[in-house]
Amino acid sequence: MKLNYFLTVILITGLSIATLSFANDNSDKGVMSNLDGIKLPDKYKDWKVLSASHRIDNQSMRIIIGNDIAIKAARSNKTNPWPEGTILGKLVWKEKAEENWPTAIAPNADEFIHVEFMYKDTKKFKNNGTNWGWARWLGQEQKPYGDDKDLNQSCIACHTPVKGRDWVFTTPIKLP
Repeated sequence: MKLNYFLTVILITGLSIATLSFANDNSDKGVMSNLDGIKLPDKYKDWKVLSASHRIDNQSMRIIIGNDIAIKAARSNKTNPWPEGTILGKLVWKEKAEENWPTAIAPNADEFIHVEFMYKDTKKFKNNGTNWGWARWLGQEQKPYGDDKDLNQSCIACHTPVKGRDWVFTTPIKLP
């Protein structure tokens, strides 16, 4: 148990450092909306960390962030359902072995994959059956992902196993 806690603290610390490196420019001007009209959230690079994850299937590391509504809900354990106005985000990098600590993995700051967001808006997104809007921007260029043939369906299909958790995979970390 102590080892898992220690490894989690190391992972979150590493991802937080990577996020700070990514956040050196808080200007998102010029980033296009997705085809659903969803815009990249303002100042998302300043949001607080909710959790972290490591995908072993595609060797990626993720830091999960939330707007103030999401953070408040997570800290008060009111996440099923998440409140109206919640925005959850994932910043995703390829993994690499830590240069000065080869037994540790870390985000590869040179290989940013994408940023993706879920937007809880029960009025705007009521017709997709989830009450969430979905958006992803690829690479450092933050190019909107998706086409009009599959704007949200692949996101919804992926998240169907967690439908009973308000469509959210992330379990917020509990701070000591």
